[in-house]
Amino acid sequence: MIDQSIKFDLDLIKRYDKAGPRYTSYPTALELHEGFGEADYRRHIERSNAAGGPLSLYFHIPFCDTVCFYCACNKIVTKNRAHAEPYLDNLCQEIALQGALFDKNRKVDQLHWGGGTPTFLSYGQMQRLMAVTRAHFNLHDDDSGQYSIEVDPRETNDRTIAQLRELGFNRISLGLQDFDAEVQKAVNRLQSREQTFAVLEAARKEGFRSTNIDLIYGLPLQTAETFARTLEQVLAYAPDRFSIFNYAHMPSRFKTQRQINEADLPSAALKLDILQMVGRKLTEAGYVYIGMDHFAKPDDELAVAQREGKLYRNFQGYSTHSDCDLIGLGITSIGRVGDAYIQNYKELDEYDKAISAGHLPVYKGVELDEDDKLRRTMITQLICHFDLTFSSIEQTFNIVFAEHFAPELENLEIMQTDGLLRMTADGIQVLPAGRLLIRNICMVFDKYLAIKQRQFSRVI
Repeated sequence: MIDQSIKFDLDLIKRYDKAGPRYTSYPTALELHEGFGEADYRRHIERSNAAGGPLSLYFHIPFCDTVCFYCACNKIVTKNRAHAEPYLDNLCQEIALQGALFDKNRKVDQLHWGGGTPTFLSYGQMQRLMAVTRAHFNLHDDDSGQYSIEVDPRETNDRTIAQLRELGFNRISLGLQDFDAEVQKAVNRLQSREQTFAVLEAARKEGFRSTNIDLIYGLPLQTAETFARTLEQVLAYAPDRFSIFNYAHMPSRFKTQRQINEADLPSAALKLDILQMVGRKLTEAGYVYIGMDHFAKPDDELAVAQREGKLYRNFQGYSTHSDCDLIGLGITSIGRVGDAYIQNYKELDEYDKAISAGHLPVYKGVELDEDDKLRRTMITQLICHFDLTFSSIEQTFNIVFAEHFAPELENLEIMQTDGLLRMTADGIQVLPAGRLLIRNICMVFDKYLAIKQRQFSRVI
């Protein structure tokens, strides 16, 4: 059985803490370009239909009632709910356009609404969106699909949760970030314990099969002690999963972050103290480290998939369905169909113009070559399962691993000396001290990284 433990080595983390991708894809989204257009996407859909297999759908709902200063998502902040209606019209039209191109026999095994705040939509609007989706894609009717939604507890109540369950959702992720009152004021997200846990309890009552809590460390005014109090309060309700993200302060890229007082941000040393505390408390509570920012109960689907060698990673994070082509719907969403990544337009007016003309709203994309597919397979295996067997790569891609990746293997020698991994003639095994630094290990195999590294957040 796979060892899902981690080891917190402060010296190693300090030495390896540099900017790098999160590898929700390889190549990363930075490699998408405008030379890839609608005709290219249609060609990959045809190939995808010929290959068959299930589908995954991602819907981007960009609206938020208020702005959280730390947010780096593509969002539209408004209190006017009527602003969602024209966007919903276009989104439904895009569903029809895309649905017409995919084989109707292909089941939708996964579906996810993200944002923004998906529950910004009214119940009637959510009903309409799901009905249109069912009309154009082959959704499960027996609750066997993995249909998830991100919710803001400030925008959700018992009735909303019951409605979401009625619409077919069976997995839910709750945004929280931190309960400390001063931290909440500093990031403009005021959210009570009562709001949060009422939604969590309602989800369990309605039969949601998985509950996730999102937290962020590194926010202004946080300390290890205050964040520990937040974590202890959440642990008392024992969600199935935790996503605990490192706040990446990049105000030059994300304007809302300019409203954060940089003097209030915790030091790098303090962030490491918080991270160490988080790892200790969650493992003591019985959660296992999945990778990156994710912890789960041992019987959660993610933990089971990892032990069985079936875990995968896509633009929504860790996933249990590596066999699904991912279709992105709505502004800024990114899909993976066949051997291509595709992103929709990021701005409402461009999205509207394409949809109004009856075109797929393809903004840019990239077609993977054989080297991309080879490196993607390796990076996915490492970041999901913390090991890599050379023979499986050699058989799949007809290479001699030691010859093909001689420079990379040489670069890994120092990581082996530092105790991050173990290399043999058969493969690479990431050790407990290397799991928190898995991004660094994957970066060794990233041929695009050298010229793009400044555009990524730090790994810790």
